[in-house]
Amino acid sequence: MRVGLTALTMAEYFRDVNEQDVLLFIDNIFRFVQAGSEVSALLGRMPSTVGNQPTLSTEMGTLQERITSTKEGSITSIQAVYVPADDLTDPAPATTFAHLDATTVLSRGLAVKGIYPVVDPLDSTSTMLQPRIIGEEHYETAQRVKQTLQRYKELQDIIAILGLDELSEEDRLTVARARKIERFLSQPFFVEEVFTGSPGKYVGLAETLRGFKLILFGELDGLPEQAFYLVGNIDEATTKATNLEMVSKLKK
Repeated sequence: MRVGLTALTMAEYFRDVNEQDVLLFIDNIFRFVQAGSEVSALLGRMPSTVGNQPTLSTEMGTLQERITSTKEGSITSIQAVYVPADDLTDPAPATTFAHLDATTVLSRGLAVKGIYPVVDPLDSTSTMLQPRIIGEEHYETAQRVKQTLQRYKELQDIIAILGLDELSEEDRLTVARARKIERFLSQPFFVEEVFTGSPGKYVGLAETLRGFKLILFGELDGLPEQAFYLVGNIDEATTKATNLEMVSKLKK
């Protein structure tokens, strides 16, 4: 349990004495929570929710609140967080998330669909996602993307039971655009070039925003969702759609 605090003390030394900016990796912060739970049980304390120690919030605060900037330097921490049973409301990850400026949540559901990177845009958060920091266009586009994906998530149970045909025209359009957004969020990795044979893609912010806006405003409703899978910018999706159409005609 003291290992995390020891590492933090070392980081503070580099920050305060050497006046350096420190990057602190913690893998895995859940082990800190688990160690506290085991020590608490040995001390005979009454466990709280889900068997965690009653002092969970205090212990987590003792560690996390020391990760800060001073006039001498700064400490920035990147932490891996294990989520028991994929339950983000579990006290262990929930208490951790309360102290983080940004969270990137990996989704098993996206991995099953073969969509990589498997970052869940609905559960992932950032305090930087504000108009005054990232600009109105970026903020509005991000919010509309999240709203579309959230509506699709709400409709999935209805689709599973009644089918897509039972939805209203507006909801069917939302589902179609959400599925295109999901696939457009996939990206070919440079590290996978050797295995897949497909070159990695880097897409700048301006191109990314342009692509999502075209999908949201219905400019690309006529393209199949497969065209958006593992492409770079939105122009590549258009080209891929044309190629898919040509292949389909040749098969006929």
